Amino acid sequence: MTAQHSTVSDVMTRDVVTVQPETPFKEITSVLSTHGISAVPVADARGTPMGLVSETDLLRKQVEQSGAYGEQAAPPERSHERVKARAENAAGLMTTPVVTAHADWPVAQAARTMDRHRVRRLLVVDETDHIIGIVSRSDLLRVFLRPDDEIRGEIRDDVLEGMLQLGGTEVQVQVHDGVVTLRGEVENHSTAQIAERLAHGVDGVVTVRPMIDYTVDDTAT
Repeated sequence: MTAQHSTVSDVMTRDVVTVQPETPFKEITSVLSTHGISAVPVADARGTPMGLVSETDLLRKQVEQSGAYGEQAAPPERSHERVKARAENAAGLMTTPVVTAHADWPVAQAARTMDRHRVRRLLVVDETDHIIGIVSRSDLLRVFLRPDDEIRGEIRDDVLEGMLQLGGTEVQVQVHDGVVTLRGEVENHSTAQIAERLAHGVDGVVTVRPMIDYTVDDTAT
């Protein structure tokens, strides 16, 4: 038996609203307001993602109109902001390149991708590169709402008994607010290490406190 982990498909939003490159500024603002979202993907006629327009992109217009960018020569990053602030449609407003994910990715892989690219959301695409969903940081955090009893049951049944063939008398599991404590005694140090590592990988686990004693240190070199 293997542990089941949440995937992007489990947490993503499937009904994705999109705009086209020629969609004007005001219509994009209306889309965000009507659907209660903070960003909208820009897609071509085939549904392939081209970029993403967020509230931040739109707010640059307000900054431009306030004169905050000034009239003097600006550094490259400011020049880019000024161009976006003066854009009239999605093609000029959108942030590119767009960062994508696949529905079968584990939640942890999506989180690492967001962190690496420093983005707040990922567009989910299928094998033909068409948009099928969107996943945000808040979506990925949902796994930590998992009840403690469910976490404890998976570690006990799937990890300790199923994978490591350990009985309930060898290692006991306690979970409180996602914090897992493993107590007991096993024969080999390596078994204790594997139990800790596998418990860390269970959905909803915040951290693991290993308190497992062992008889033989089979990891010594």
